[in-house]
Amino acid sequence: QVQLVESGGGLVQYGGSLRLSCAASGNIFRIYDMGWYRQTPGKQRELVATITSSGSTHYADSVKGRFTISRENAKNTVYLQMDSLKPEDTAVYYCNARLNVQPGYANWYWGQGTQVTVSS
Repeated sequence: QVQLVESGGGLVQYGGSLRLSCAASGNIFRIYDMGWYRQTPGKQRELVATITSSGSTHYADSVKGRFTISRENAKNTVYLQMDSLKPEDTAVYYCNARLNVQPGYANWYWGQGTQVTVSS
C-alpha cells in the first residue's frame, strides 16, 4: 500500500510564506516524477510545479519566481516552498508521484490534499 501524506498547509497573510511537505511511504520500488497541484471550488485541478528524479523542475507561470519545488530522494519526500503568497494562491494543494512498487510499469499516486489560505 502506497501513501502520500501532505503537511504544512495553513493560514498566512498576503506576502507571507509557507512550506509544504509530502512524504511517500509503503512498498515503493522507485519514484520518478513528483509534483504539486492545486484546486479551488468549481475549478479544475491545475499544475503548480513538478520535479524529476534528477532534479529538473517545471513551474506554472503564475508561481514562477515565488515558489520553489525540491525533493529528498532518500526520504521519498517532495517540498514546495511558497513565498510572496497572494490571495489567489488560496487552494487545496495536492502532491503526486509517479512510482512503481516493482520493476516495470509506474503509476500515479495522489495525496489527500492540504488547505492553503492566504488572507488579504
